[in-house]
Amino acid sequence: MTEAGTLRRSALRKVARRFIPFLGLVYFVNYLDRTNIGFAKLTMSADLGLTETMFGLASGLFFIGYLLFEVPSNLALHRFGARRWIARIMVTWGLCAMLLAFVQSSGQLYAVRVLLGIAEAGFFPGIMLFLTWWLPRAERVRLIGVFLVAIPLSSAVGAPLSTAIITYLDGFPGLEGWRVMFLLEGVPAVVLGVICWFYLTDRPEDAAWLTPGERRALTSVLEAERAELAPAAEGSPLRALLSGKVLALGGIYFGVVYGLYALSFFGPTMVAGFSERFDTEFTLVQTGAIVAVPFVAGAIAMVLWSRHSDRTGERRWHLAAPAVAGGLTIPVALYVDSPYAVMFLVTVTAIGIFCALPVFWHFPPMVLTSAGAAAGIALINTLGNASGFLAPYVTGWARDATGDLDTGLWIVGIVMVASGAGAAVLREGPRAKGGDEASLTPSARGEAVGL
Repeated sequence: MTEAGTLRRSALRKVARRFIPFLGLVYFVNYLDRTNIGFAKLTMSADLGLTETMFGLASGLFFIGYLLFEVPSNLALHRFGARRWIARIMVTWGLCAMLLAFVQSSGQLYAVRVLLGIAEAGFFPGIMLFLTWWLPRAERVRLIGVFLVAIPLSSAVGAPLSTAIITYLDGFPGLEGWRVMFLLEGVPAVVLGVICWFYLTDRPEDAAWLTPGERRALTSVLEAERAELAPAAEGSPLRALLSGKVLALGGIYFGVVYGLYALSFFGPTMVAGFSERFDTEFTLVQTGAIVAVPFVAGAIAMVLWSRHSDRTGERRWHLAAPAVAGGLTIPVALYVDSPYAVMFLVTVTAIGIFCALPVFWHFPPMVLTSAGAAAGIALINTLGNASGFLAPYVTGWARDATGDLDTGLWIVGIVMVASGAGAAVLREGPRAKGGDEASLTPSARGEAVGL
């Protein structure tokens, strides 16, 4: 390996060790605060008089504010820097998450969920944009996969944690258990937001914790990639927002995220339904432990799958195959006669969702650059997270209308399969094996991915 390649790998190791665990922890807290309403529902619905439709609306209203402010927030991050803007997002969302502990009616719950979405807008696409400033393409999927493992871990750890708080801290200090859960789980976001202000570094050229040689080696690779992609990529925010490629990627992402939110918000409800379907009884803590199983499997599979994608350089089928597999298995879970078989199929669905997520994020930076990347990545995330409103609302409405989850889960399956079919027609450039992009020719490194 050349000296430049050695310095680049040394720099990348430092970048990965500094940012990936911290950002993973931050996203763990973020996703838990976004979805812990699914565990609160098990006792909150009775306290606030919520129907399934009302709960679905409360879950989904988070995404109204989130979607409206996503693009402006990401453009602000591009202008003011990730360190300042992500810190601001975290502190405000943590305060809003804690405010959920004090709602007294469905209307107040709706209002605070909207405020939580506004506060959090731009967080995830901001981190995705931030990582494109630091990670070369050949290593990006693997490291994003490690970062995104925070999603299944937040449910795997958050499920038993949240249900334990609801159960064992009920009445302390004079609050229902679900209120204590919201209060305690909002605090880490505020603390981490303050830390973020001092810990993150906006760009490689600003990193005093890299040697001068490491900074030069890493920035040269990243600048070469941006220059080679520039002719085929959208650099203008307006052009990025109107790009058919960006809209198509948003549609594919919609299907994967639809499955993710349906599973996150209604997983506890599905397990609680085993009591009627299979004549079983579980405590809240046992329900949380069972819900955690698919997410643990998804976390392991996500890391292994993203590494395999980077090692082979193949992206399209690493995205399409798990999305289709996840979509096909979730409706089948409705027709098996054992809780073990149901959980096996739900676990396969979770594995499909979590394997698809990191591979998807290989594609947007291939068609976006500069301020266009800030706008385009935010729009893709906005379109995908529109499913965060639709999935819980449609699933809750379908359950109220039919008395079961069957229709809602069929919709999940259909949307995920359609997403996988869309991913199957993506076109990608030559494969970069071994993760050493410095060894590739400039033309091979610069080949963009189209639709």
